[in-house]
Amino acid sequence: MDILWFLPTHGDGRYLGTTEGARAVDLAYLRQIAQAADSLGYYGVLLPTGRSCQDAWIAAATMIPVTERLRFLVALRPGVTSPTTAARMTSTFDALSNGRLLLNVVTGGDPGESEGDGIFLSHDERYAATAEFLAIYKRVLAGESVDYEGKHLKVRGGKLLYPPVQKPHPPLYIGGSSPPAHAVAARDVDVYLTWGEPPDAVAAKLADVRRRAEEHGRKVRFGLRVHVIVRETARAAWEAADDLISRLDDTAISAAQNAFASFESEGQRRMSALHNGRRDRLEVSPNLWAGVGLVRGGAGTALVGDPDTVAARMREYADLGIDTFILSGYPHLEEAYRVAELLFPRLPITVRPRTVEHNVTGPFGEIIALRYAPGTLRAAAASTQPPSPAPDAE
Repeated sequence: MDILWFLPTHGDGRYLGTTEGARAVDLAYLRQIAQAADSLGYYGVLLPTGRSCQDAWIAAATMIPVTERLRFLVALRPGVTSPTTAARMTSTFDALSNGRLLLNVVTGGDPGESEGDGIFLSHDERYAATAEFLAIYKRVLAGESVDYEGKHLKVRGGKLLYPPVQKPHPPLYIGGSSPPAHAVAARDVDVYLTWGEPPDAVAAKLADVRRRAEEHGRKVRFGLRVHVIVRETARAAWEAADDLISRLDDTAISAAQNAFASFESEGQRRMSALHNGRRDRLEVSPNLWAGVGLVRGGAGTALVGDPDTVAARMREYADLGIDTFILSGYPHLEEAYRVAELLFPRLPITVRPRTVEHNVTGPFGEIIALRYAPGTLRAAAASTQPPSPAPDAE
């Protein structure tokens, strides 16, 4: 499994829908999360896109010099950026990060936001424009000089002088639940992403994309974007889920659901339909909780439970073909540690936490009584030998 985390450039906190306990989106906090994800063994981080967020490309670029292995899943915005400009941005980021760029193709689902960015295309037209964008973009990154004239885009002599590190281009991801989204995924991208729906619904979407890809002689990988609330016990996890939305009032929920109803995103419609704004029907599948989606757009479900249960649910999705999991939790700094510590030992993850050498606590824990390294007392008792004191701690 490739396990990615989330860089919350639209804000963070302990509770949804309130300023209580909220955290500022600043360089220091984002750096803490990125460095934690890097050291804990996350494959990468997803950065959101849109006017509610700080710019994903600039935010990700500031994290390049403060991380070592971490990859950055950054949005490509057909219609907002030209394909040749996007190709130059891609090659520059990929080179300066030494091949740590991943690309999330986002067509946009909020008509108001799209119009604010100068895009006045219908839902299906946006996907048609995306297909044209990718046709130009991928050829330019592959080193071709491109002449192209389509319904939405026209390029003459498009080319790139500095190629990306990853060949022929960094991996392309895309989400979307509509037939046009599935068509683009099957023909043009490497990884198709779905938000966290019940397994049967996810299986149906994956089967459709897989079938379409086979018609093009291609294979597509699959990923799941979902929040996680994992605790040592199931009871503690469900209490944490309830606590996350404990500051929400009905006015906030109603306003959010009314806003989501204006979106053209089929994925957002499916997220909202899981709960219809009701607090009394939030567990929509075993351990899949839709409370986040009461006020948060996009991914609105969370896997909730003890470590063994959450890991088992993730393996159920893996059995459907999911090999990439993009996780998040509130607040993102603390939950990055909690998820890594509780779930990673139970999952076949691609990247492992960075090893810490020359550390007597090896690598976690405080010296007991300023004398004994954690774990040595029990081992010594079993062997009837007194433990050796640790080096002077102070």
